[in-house]
Amino acid sequence: MQRLRLVSAAFAACLLAPCAHAQEAAPAVGGVGEDIRLRWLDPVIFAPTHAFAPPPARNSEIERVEFARLRELIRAAGPERLARAAWDGDHEEPVIYNEAAGRDFTKLPATSALLATISAEVDRMVHAAKAWFKRPRPYQADPTLPHCGKGSAAPSSYPSGHAGYGWSVGWTLARLVPERAPQILARAQDFALSRELCGVHFASDIEASHAAAIAAVEQLLIDPRLAPQVAAARAELAGH
Repeated sequence: MQRLRLVSAAFAACLLAPCAHAQEAAPAVGGVGEDIRLRWLDPVIFAPTHAFAPPPARNSEIERVEFARLRELIRAAGPERLARAAWDGDHEEPVIYNEAAGRDFTKLPATSALLATISAEVDRMVHAAKAWFKRPRPYQADPTLPHCGKGSAAPSSYPSGHAGYGWSVGWTLARLVPERAPQILARAQDFALSRELCGVHFASDIEASHAAAIAAVEQLLIDPRLAPQVAAARAELAGH
């Protein structure tokens, strides 16, 4: 079944024109107990209502297709892949890219610092959208669905935080280590797929984070305020 694709408004806007800082205030969001105000990205362009299309409606044809995809993915996956999906769910950290990038990120402090800055900003963007859209997770909408979720009652499926992390770090590394980009991006895709295999996200949750994370990373990598961090990471990676 063809994977559903959602193209974020922010992604298109940032490809077609520079993302200049807007002056109007970003829409207010709430519902989470953490500070989700953006530090680096434009708060209007990357607001939930601008950076993300609305998720598929409950009981819509698209949601039915997504449920059918989830059930088939989980049914067809073997125990080893399901175990790796659960492992991925517990590891939002650069080491998930050690093999793909051919580096040990525990020994690359400058690169790890840049990845932390970028992924934290994308995480704030994603969590603002979660609080805005309040989409139930697949296993909340269908309690019979097998899953490796933690049982949270909060409706926080759209967009995916793990996919946002995986794609923000993966896209950054692909830009900094282009000779390893195919392996890195394949790992990012596999990491995101783990969220479906875990039954905790729909395909549209994953793709929304994919598109928005790429748009965000493109802006962050050219932000002059982050230029020293980017330069330090590039130098460190070149030496390993």
